[in-house]
Amino acid sequence: MPDAYAKIAFTPRVREEQARFGSADRYAGRLSPEGEGGTGFGPLEAAFLSARDSVFIASVSETGWPYVQHRGGAPGFVRIIDRQTIGFADYRGNRQYISVGNLRHDDRLSILAIDFARRKRLKLWGHARITEDPQIVALLNGVEGPVAERGIIVRVAAVDWNCPQHIPLRLTAPERDGEISRLREDIACLQRELDAKTALQPGAGG
Repeated sequence: MPDAYAKIAFTPRVREEQARFGSADRYAGRLSPEGEGGTGFGPLEAAFLSARDSVFIASVSETGWPYVQHRGGAPGFVRIIDRQTIGFADYRGNRQYISVGNLRHDDRLSILAIDFARRKRLKLWGHARITEDPQIVALLNGVEGPVAERGIIVRVAAVDWNCPQHIPLRLTAPERDGEISRLREDIACLQRELDAKTALQPGAGG
């Protein structure tokens, strides 16, 4: 677990709970003042985010309530700008603008990206900047899909691979279709092998 994530997440109350349930020693070394790491992307994190077609983002309202919302697009809609910055096109939804309003008030947000097919998930915490600059929005939007209303640029403060326990196995329609095609090809291959073995048996020709 990277130090940057622990410095943000492990508040005094969180550490009290870790002590109460016996996990404090496991994470104690992650809170040293000189500890660093986990503020940027490596190749694995960049590839994982670039392949996602949806993420969940959490923001905080002016009244202190957390708000979680889904954001999606074509695979690759999350763009890696540099090793500590990502951006994504923000498409029109039900026009409540809760996440946008929250981020105008408090730029902190958390992102959860999940690959259900491979049971992997990545957590990010960062500071968001909302842009309506047409050129930036066009770059984030790409050439496919609906036209975005705005872009969201996130300067990442911490990143961490989350425990894969309890992630359900789910496939997107393309992943499901690909798995079905693979299984059909496996069955066809086995059938060809069976037919070839049958043809070699004595009396197989009738």
